[in-house]
Amino acid sequence: MKKTPDRKRKQGRPAGQAVGRETVLRKAAKLVQEMPPSRVTLALVARAAGVDPALIRYYFGSRENLLLAVVDRLIAGVPKESAPGAQPLEFIEFSVRNAARFTRSTKHVHRLMVDELADARSATIRQRQGEMNQRAVDSIRQVFEQDRGQQLRAVNPLFLHLALVGLFDFYASAQPVVRNLVPAGTDLEQLGRQFEDFVVDLVLNGVRRR
Repeated sequence: MKKTPDRKRKQGRPAGQAVGRETVLRKAAKLVQEMPPSRVTLALVARAAGVDPALIRYYFGSRENLLLAVVDRLIAGVPKESAPGAQPLEFIEFSVRNAARFTRSTKHVHRLMVDELADARSATIRQRQGEMNQRAVDSIRQVFEQDRGQQLRAVNPLFLHLALVGLFDFYASAQPVVRNLVPAGTDLEQLGRQFEDFVVDLVLNGVRRR
């Protein structure tokens, strides 16, 4: 009897995998919030989601694409605008507090952008990462341009964005350093809110026209 040759299964969703893309993305986002991005592998995400790594490759194509989708998801949860009719100084305060709270709630996200996406093999991913940061810079620039020197003095929007990222990212990612600088038992969450208030005061007094 002639043996029928095995047919290769066409590429597609792995058989027997009922977990959806959103579930995988949610598990990956949770891992990124809990540990350094370099430790978030496809195998680790697969174990957390209870799926075969092939399903993650089916949904996202690569680890870089998965991490980019995680950043998109985290950023999507950030309020995009302050209150309607807000004055320039109010918008700047909103931007500073937004940066502080976003970084505290997703303490590894900036490290993810630097270590995993800025130098990604894919030119498309590098471009997307740049666009994410450029939008923040452009938002600040627009406020200064619309103000026309009435309330705000001339400040480089890029430098202001970099300063905010650096200040809040260090506080969020270097908790052991901060903990060693304060008395034992200090509430670091409360200290983080106090640090946020300090930076707001520092920035507003720095950009306010005298």
